[in-house]
Amino acid sequence: MTTERRTQPPSLPPSRSPSRRPLGVLNREDPIPQHPVPARAPDEFVLEDPGTQPGPSDEPSLRKAVIAALRTIQDPEIPLNIYDLGLIYHVHLSPDQSAHVVMTLTAPGCPVAEQIVRDVHQKLREVPGVSHAKTELAWEPAWSRERMSDAAKLQLGLL
Repeated sequence: MTTERRTQPPSLPPSRSPSRRPLGVLNREDPIPQHPVPARAPDEFVLEDPGTQPGPSDEPSLRKAVIAALRTIQDPEIPLNIYDLGLIYHVHLSPDQSAHVVMTLTAPGCPVAEQIVRDVHQKLREVPGVSHAKTELAWEPAWSRERMSDAAKLQLGLL
C-alpha cells in the first residue's frame, strides 16, 4: 500500500539567489557525501512503502543494487538514464536497509513528472534487500547540466 503525501501539483520553484552555488555532482559510484536533505516545499511529492524482496544486507552491495536499478529508468525526453543525467540528489541507506531517494526533474513543468517519480519508487521497492522505500521529489536546488556525469555529457556531445 502506497502512502502518498501531496499538497499541490509541482510548480515552478521560487527564483534562486545569484549567490547560490550548485552542490556539485553527487551521482557517482563512490559513497555520496552526507548533505542535509533539502527542505520540502509546499509542492512536495513523497512516496513511502515497504520493500518487496529480501536481498543483500551489506550497505555497499545494496547501494550498488539501488544505483543499478535507478540506471534502468530513462528520461522520456533526453536519451539518458535518470541517474547519469543527475536527477538523483541523494541515496540514503539506513542500517535497517531502508532506502530514501531524493530526486528532481529537469524542469518543473515536466508532463510526466508524477510517472517518473512513481517509476523510481517502484524500482526502489523492487531492489532485493530494501526493507522500506521512500522517494521524494525536490525542486531545490534546481537541476543543471553540471549535475550530469561525464559519461552523460560525452554522450550528449557536451564534453
